[in-house]
Amino acid sequence: MKNELSNIETLKRIALQAGEIVRQGYHSRKEIRHKGVVDLVTQYDVKTEEYLLSALADAFPGHTLVGEESYEGAYDLKKAIYIDPIDGTTNFVHTIPHLAISLGLWEAGIPRLAVVYNPILDELFWAERGAGAWLGGERLHISKDTLLQNALIATGFPYAKVNRGPEYRWVVEAFSTLLPEIQDIRRLGSAACDLSYLARGIFAGFYEIDLKPWDVAAGILLVEEAGGVVSNLEGRPYRFGDKGIVAGNPIIHQKLLERLPQYTNRPIYQ
Repeated sequence: MKNELSNIETLKRIALQAGEIVRQGYHSRKEIRHKGVVDLVTQYDVKTEEYLLSALADAFPGHTLVGEESYEGAYDLKKAIYIDPIDGTTNFVHTIPHLAISLGLWEAGIPRLAVVYNPILDELFWAERGAGAWLGGERLHISKDTLLQNALIATGFPYAKVNRGPEYRWVVEAFSTLLPEIQDIRRLGSAACDLSYLARGIFAGFYEIDLKPWDVAAGILLVEEAGGVVSNLEGRPYRFGDKGIVAGNPIIHQKLLERLPQYTNRPIYQ
């Protein structure tokens, strides 16, 4: 494998080039189909992923490429790049500019390189393990907030909410428990953007359930390299397939863990 610097520059270059496709689609008519009741995909998700798969296969031939729109298989891989061609497709469809191309390179279960690129706002977040998290040339640092009442928290809602099942009930309980104790909650519609803004110090914390590896693979490294902590709902290191993810600076992260409900299939409300 090439040296890490050349690899991160390659990853950034590929994301920037893919951004041209997303930017073109953002301002164009979209063909929309449903993967689920509210889970959308457009021709630009597919076109962007096709470009990314081709470019990444040439640049990183030793890595399995795990793309949202094409991959079928296990997520626990020795060497992989987790690809979300447009994280925030619903925003993309409605021309809301919070969306991103997300590329996370992992080896032996550890994130090594990350790029999150919002081509609409032209925000290029990137990180190398051991070398910091960055927005362009600006080094990022997690929020220093220690009081929940001063903390702006980001979250998202799972697609399974439409069934009004345990996922929906968990979201409602988490929301009602946290909202009185924090400054406010934001739901931007892209976990990759949420984690990037957490690394930048805009958000003090983040939590969500039912996310896929491509949603968080890059964002996890950004948060960790900016000084933050990422875990599952039990406080253990987050692993792909865990039901929930919680992130923040060490103090806010712990306070979120203490207040968020554990996930269970029993009804939250009797």
